[in-house]
Amino acid sequence: MAFIVVYDANVLFAAPLRDLLIRVAQAGVVRARWTSEILDECFRSVLAQRPDLNEERLNRTRELMNRAIRDVLVTGYEPLVQGLLLPDPDDRHVLAAAVRAGAQTIVTFNLKDFPSSQLGPLGIEAKHPDDFILEAIHLAPGAVSAAITEQARALSNPPQSLDHLLDTLSALGLSQSVSKLRELFGMDV
Repeated sequence: MAFIVVYDANVLFAAPLRDLLIRVAQAGVVRARWTSEILDECFRSVLAQRPDLNEERLNRTRELMNRAIRDVLVTGYEPLVQGLLLPDPDDRHVLAAAVRAGAQTIVTFNLKDFPSSQLGPLGIEAKHPDDFILEAIHLAPGAVSAAITEQARALSNPPQSLDHLLDTLSALGLSQSVSKLRELFGMDV
């Protein structure tokens, strides 16, 4: 049984990283979870940064995301929110979802907002996506390699090589993971 992770809104923001995280879950390396509230936050940020995108298109992306992973949506976490303490009260819903889902990890860029002093007693840890993907590579190198290869193949508008996708992921903050993947693929590091 794969361990359970909650993806925070900020790691779902950039399409290449979002795609990789979903594919890692589809490969069975982890059981990914999120909430409608996390997706609301994510897509509000996307619209703020990309006013050229329309809500209809983003709603389609959201639907596809929710269908891509079985039982991905966490519900019933709301009563837990008020009893949780975090540096940013607006992040309590993410922790509440992790508690409700029985997650071991919250994948987020905002590690300071999820201190181990608050998460540790709950049996949860926050991980940067680079550390998370690197750990996934160590746990299941074949599955992660296959996921990223398929991701590169699926990119058609515009088409991208695996090398270009790895460069993109590195620029998004996954430098350690990309180095390890390049090593696995026998590419120059």
